[in-house]
Amino acid sequence: MLFGTGGAQPGQRVLVQGAGGGVATAAIRLASAAGLEVWATSRDEGRRARALDLGAAGAVAPGERLPARADLVIETVGAATWSHSVRSVRPGGTIVVAGATTGDPAAMEVQRLFFLEIAVRGATMGSRQDLEQLLAFLARTGVRPVVDSTVPLARVGDGLARLARGDQFGKVVAEV
Repeated sequence: MLFGTGGAQPGQRVLVQGAGGGVATAAIRLASAAGLEVWATSRDEGRRARALDLGAAGAVAPGERLPARADLVIETVGAATWSHSVRSVRPGGTIVVAGATTGDPAAMEVQRLFFLEIAVRGATMGSRQDLEQLLAFLARTGVRPVVDSTVPLARVGDGLARLARGDQFGKVVAEV
């Protein structure tokens, strides 16, 4: 999302929507380790503080104005943050979408997208080469994923329920 699909370069500003989710916490850590200026959003003040601990330069509530528009937005939340993503990216910038936990946005804000030449790109999984590069980056930097909790495979339903409630900060891992 950051480097392949988003084309992020050191020194750029990235907005990560929904600090606390597994993808968001990974994006914050990876982006800050790569020299990007990271801003994050969360409805929860505690999660915003934790985003700062992970390396974000700043954290705001969804909808709050950033000090400057982002070159890249990492969007996994969907309806609850879409309008903020579109308003927070600079003209010619990119929004990378890899989820919509709050559902599809009611309005795509197409006029803003084409007038400001904003690119919207979807991302799912990376290639084997992407994984190899990520692992090399993790080995070089020491960056590790944020693990909220682990649950035995037999109790994976408890982990899924935690995710559904939005109680986690980071990944919920099922252990075998």
